[in-house]
Amino acid sequence: MMEHLQSTKTLNNGVLMPGFGLGVFKVEDGAELVDAVKTAIQLGYRSIDTAAIYGNEEGVGRGIQLGLAETGLRREDIFVTSKVWNADLGYESTLNAYEESLKKLQLDYLDLYLIHWPVEGKYKEAWRALETLYREGKVRAIGVSNFQPHHLDELLKDADIKPAINQVEFHPKLTQETLYTYLNSHGIQMEAWSPLMQGELLHHPLITELADTYGKTPAQIILRWDIQKGVITIPKSTKAHRLKENADIFDFVLSDEDMKRLSDLNENKRIGPDPDNFDF
Repeated sequence: MMEHLQSTKTLNNGVLMPGFGLGVFKVEDGAELVDAVKTAIQLGYRSIDTAAIYGNEEGVGRGIQLGLAETGLRREDIFVTSKVWNADLGYESTLNAYEESLKKLQLDYLDLYLIHWPVEGKYKEAWRALETLYREGKVRAIGVSNFQPHHLDELLKDADIKPAINQVEFHPKLTQETLYTYLNSHGIQMEAWSPLMQGELLHHPLITELADTYGKTPAQIILRWDIQKGVITIPKSTKAHRLKENADIFDFVLSDEDMKRLSDLNENKRIGPDPDNFDF
């Protein structure tokens, strides 16, 4: 069980990954982003998640440099994730995309590199490139994002290395039970993007009721549910008070009954694209 903001999960290759971090999806490159990343590091966050398609790797890199300078931490104290975009899926093109991301982030290596979406007929070649990067020591762990069990089955037919992570949309309205069970049984760590359903869940009657019961905010209730489910979680925020609030979830425990009530909110409802039906 995670006990504090720097608690880690052990991935299937032995690498320790913080169980809670900062996501920067839809945060424009610029001063606000740089400041958010720097502030998160100052507040104790040790994991930052970005992607090539977000167009903000440069700002994330600057924020990391400033955060390290102001806290006296070293590069290896921070866990940095990025993702290869669909247009770059392919062996050589993925290797090139990786170098491009490193350059923008001003880093020598990434801690985790993911295939962003399971584009039919393309993700296997991209995976071969990720395996090469891993073998060459350029990345500490490799994984996927938005993969369903059948995508993983297909990938594993030819893969030499099993993905360490599958980062997917996951929240009480989309609990992905089949995938959750599959990942647990295959030793692949689940990671949640959009854990707060982009704010849509914050006014749900059950969640506000539990917030009152536990003396917490609705966001804290949902994020606590995530980590008690054993799912790595990366909520997005740019405001210091919200970054602090999101991380203040280690001083209470949801009862088994309340965990179940939250899981029972599932409606298989997505706010993001369906991994079995997307066209980008």
